[in-house]
Amino acid sequence: MKSVALTAFPRSLSKRIGTKKVRANGRIPAVIYGRHNKSENLELTITDLEHVVHGSISETVLVDLAVDGKKRLALVKDIQHHPLSGKALHVDLHEVVENEKVTINVPVETTGEAAGVKTGGGVLEHVLFKLKVRGTPKDLPEVITIDVSALEIGKSIHIGEITPPSGIEILGNKEIPVVSVAAPISEAQEAAALEAATAAAGEPEMIKEKKEEGAAEPGAKPAAGAKPAAGGEKAPAAAAAPTAEKKPAEKKK
Repeated sequence: MKSVALTAFPRSLSKRIGTKKVRANGRIPAVIYGRHNKSENLELTITDLEHVVHGSISETVLVDLAVDGKKRLALVKDIQHHPLSGKALHVDLHEVVENEKVTINVPVETTGEAAGVKTGGGVLEHVLFKLKVRGTPKDLPEVITIDVSALEIGKSIHIGEITPPSGIEILGNKEIPVVSVAAPISEAQEAAALEAATAAAGEPEMIKEKKEEGAAEPGAKPAAGAKPAAGGEKAPAAAAAPTAEKKPAEKKK
């Protein structure tokens, strides 16, 4: 992997308020860490970082970092982006040594048109989009390209069948497929799959509440001689019979 020059500046401001001030000045907060030196807070100019990232196939870039006149070799390990605007918010840099092997994830691309797609109407399925590789920083590839021209329907290219670049080891289970060609789906199969998906969605199952044993139906009269259930509400007292109105006594003449 070819290294790219990048200038960084020591960062004294930290925490949330400090990072906001850094971004307000047109820079991005960053941190560099590694096995051989202590971690250090840095600042990167937004335009410089965009130039480096846009000129690379992936965000994993090898940079010759200049900090206060000192050169430090590092990999752009991770860039955090704003979920809405997509602007870079923070950068993680992993300091490396030229003769020391490191492990990174490299994107996978295909070249050519699969025979099973071209003549059989199959579908090319990209199972893995990245592969984990190990090697020295200068030997690391930016991308791994796989030729799928000879791939027939029902066939796959597995990790163990990929020839890595010189000085590079591809890690992972050798039996895992990276790309494959699936048979075309007929209209009947597509309709059956759609029907099954619709049936699976279905209507929500109605759950009926179980009635308590011995519970009376609403409005039903209790059986003769039945005692009220313990803890139940008392029946309302019978309304008292209306009293007869008294007539005023007649005056004696």
